[in-house]
Amino acid sequence: MSMLEVKDLHTSFFTPSGEVKAVNGLSFQLDKGKVLGIVGESGSGKSVTAYSILQILTNPGRIVSGSIKLHGEELVGKSDEEMRKIRGNKISIIFQDPMTSLNPTFTIGNQLREAIILHTDRNKKQAEERAIEMLKLVGISEPEKRIHQYAYELSGGMRQRVMIAMALACEPDILIADEPTTALDVTIQAQILELMLSLQKELGMSIIMITHDMGVIAQICDEVIVMYAGGVCERGTADAIFYHPMHEYTRGLMRSIPDMSDDEKTRLVPITGTPIDLLHVPPGCPFAPRCDRAMKICLKEKPKEYWVGRDHLSACWMNIKNGACYEERPEEGTVEVEDHD
Repeated sequence: MSMLEVKDLHTSFFTPSGEVKAVNGLSFQLDKGKVLGIVGESGSGKSVTAYSILQILTNPGRIVSGSIKLHGEELVGKSDEEMRKIRGNKISIIFQDPMTSLNPTFTIGNQLREAIILHTDRNKKQAEERAIEMLKLVGISEPEKRIHQYAYELSGGMRQRVMIAMALACEPDILIADEPTTALDVTIQAQILELMLSLQKELGMSIIMITHDMGVIAQICDEVIVMYAGGVCERGTADAIFYHPMHEYTRGLMRSIPDMSDDEKTRLVPITGTPIDLLHVPPGCPFAPRCDRAMKICLKEKPKEYWVGRDHLSACWMNIKNGACYEERPEEGTVEVEDHD
């Protein structure tokens, strides 16, 4: 059984202008010890997916339908009191900006102790010992001193390490990392990713890595979901997505990555246009208005996901046109199909 199973999730924000379908029919599974990457542009529904799992959506957002099961237990419909026992204890999250996530009026130690006391049976002294232990674990020097400091006294990288320590203090089964390296420079970003991977292997937890950075996905993830307009346009193993992208949106994301091995000065190719208005989602493929290869059917009818390899699915009419897909999962040993054009 999968550790986390999300099935046909629909999450909307009900605004005065109408219903914004932020997550529209999302399904996926997360197995124990795996790192799942969810990638896409801003507004694709990545963070809303995370907030739906933890049920920390703010008004006017709510889960309209669908199922979210943790170890087979349904989370949708649970009360806030029931979810508080799960948040931080079984599922933790690292938010995008640690400066806004950490309270500037309390010390680091105070906030770590509060999280530990809330979710475990440790007393104040034991919670402080655990806080120091966690700060050591995430590579913060002089943790006995740091617990008496405030967030503004720490660098961006150290604040992010504190957030990781707080998220892992209760040894959750699943860690959701929502753009954890966005505000950090490249060197610190690499250190944070390396730290997360080492902790994941040491603690045996699963990770959902939410990002718009394909480089982060390549470095840390086992499986990848590419989201656009609240839905999945492609999913598969990291190797399948990077070496055999079978959706035009995924190819667009790949073309935007600089190739450091290329001696020539190759110009990056941006994805044209802007993300669609989620108040007025077109009837066909949501990426069609920005796709250079869109056909008439792309504008009229939404494609379903087809197998394009042993561990690879894509929802693109071009694959159907080229005969580069399967109705059922191919047998083991089937190579990734190549685009015929």
